[in-house]
Amino acid sequence: MHCFEGALLGAYILSLHDFMPYILHLQATKHDYDHVIAPFKVRGLWGALSKTNHAVLRYREPIYKNIHELVMSYFHEYFLNNGKKTLRQYSKLLNLNTLKKDWAVQSRNLWYIDKKLDKIKHYDIIPKSHIKNLRKADKVEIKAGKVVEYPRSRTSPRRGKK
Repeated sequence: MHCFEGALLGAYILSLHDFMPYILHLQATKHDYDHVIAPFKVRGLWGALSKTNHAVLRYREPIYKNIHELVMSYFHEYFLNNGKKTLRQYSKLLNLNTLKKDWAVQSRNLWYIDKKLDKIKHYDIIPKSHIKNLRKADKVEIKAGKVVEYPRSRTSPRRGKK
């Protein structure tokens, strides 16, 4: 399962427990992979469910005052193997309840939801003028970023990082 499918499943399961079924798109530079999460709110604070093979882009406790704070919790861990930080934008929340009522049990694929995520309003995470001054991740951070749950085998095809 990739992050998009994981976010959809997470949003669906959250909806079964009376949460709004939200997903949110984290957009990276063209040299990195985007990510999709399922934000949720508990007693006024935001958290997120997230599926990834990497150790650091996963679940977030519901401790963030707003969506921007939640998104920023992913920023420093979102970098390439050369240490360059790549997270640039995040989407407005997509409430899956605004889609066709049977989105969760459709027999056809759900890629139209991914396309909708690409088209909705996105917000810059940091001012463009600050990008050139970002510190690269250091060697220890890069090594930690390579920790994965499922290592790529020699016989399996190359898969997306996030």
